[in-house]
Amino acid sequence: MIRGKTNQLLILLLFNLLLAGCVSEATISETESLKPPVRTFYATDRSVTDAAEPSKKFGNLRGELSYGTCSVSIPPGHAIGKLEQSSDNDVREHIVLTGISPMSRQEFFRLLSDSATRSKDKGILFYIHGYNTSFEEAAMELSQLVSDLGFTGIPVMYSWPSEHAVGGYDADQTTIEWSQKNIRDFLGEALQMTAPVKYYMLAHSMGNRALTRAVIELSGSMPKEIRRCKAILLAAPDIDSQIFLRDTGPALVRTGVPVTMYASSRDRALSLSKKLHSYPRAGFIEGCPLLVPGIETIDASAIGCGFIGHSYYHESRQVISDLYYILNEGLRADKRFSLQPVDTGQGRYWRLKK
Repeated sequence: MIRGKTNQLLILLLFNLLLAGCVSEATISETESLKPPVRTFYATDRSVTDAAEPSKKFGNLRGELSYGTCSVSIPPGHAIGKLEQSSDNDVREHIVLTGISPMSRQEFFRLLSDSATRSKDKGILFYIHGYNTSFEEAAMELSQLVSDLGFTGIPVMYSWPSEHAVGGYDADQTTIEWSQKNIRDFLGEALQMTAPVKYYMLAHSMGNRALTRAVIELSGSMPKEIRRCKAILLAAPDIDSQIFLRDTGPALVRTGVPVTMYASSRDRALSLSKKLHSYPRAGFIEGCPLLVPGIETIDASAIGCGFIGHSYYHESRQVISDLYYILNEGLRADKRFSLQPVDTGQGRYWRLKK
């Protein structure tokens, strides 16, 4: 049932997504059936390079805030939950960042507001990536997820200058702190410039630190705008669990926005993060998941998703199906078929079905 609905939405998506960028005629023949590219709006405080290739346009150093759109092609045989990629960038076989279109701040917000208002969903999916992620990877992951979900609103990503290196964890922790103000200010301006469009907010791993702080700070200065958000989605949050339980979680609940947190006991990245910090992470499960009254916690431990088990938010069909019901139908946990309730002495959480 879930797959059927998702497939129907994917078909509708082919006719509703705004087209952006172009693909070389030398690369693709007119007889091949390609999906329309996904156009994603972006803001980034990465350094800008002189490279002509879209994949190398933004570096890993800190820079000035810049804006634009990027185009990502989805191959005809794309499988839901799979990020098909290769160094040969064959758009017939792989997900490829095909184009980047920089623009001024004024042009960006004008186009974003107009596009979101004209979209079928009349909504924006705002996304912040995690540690060890390049601009190219963030754009491809968000585009793949949007395509798989059949999301008919407008995707927007903020790409902060992750070092994009396995050994860059400490550097990334410092840099996302540096980007925090830029992220908060950008999100606040986006909310103001796109009224009355609705919002959905998604962050992965370390990106949850920036998203949760931005939302909490803006809820004090822009409470009406924050309440336009229909869902806050925390995927594998790399946040100190005790700080989340005491401070972050309750503050998010007070915004009045529905909050869903995905966690797993099979997340090796967050298991390592716990060892590095000497304290458990909110997105890692040991025994019972972290439960905060008012936040719906989803245990994704039952699903198999690679050796690392950290990127299940866009790699698992079950998680994508669950996100589908949140984003496309606005259902809370007790109405979603993909979940089963688990009651404990600390409260109720939800377990993803295999």
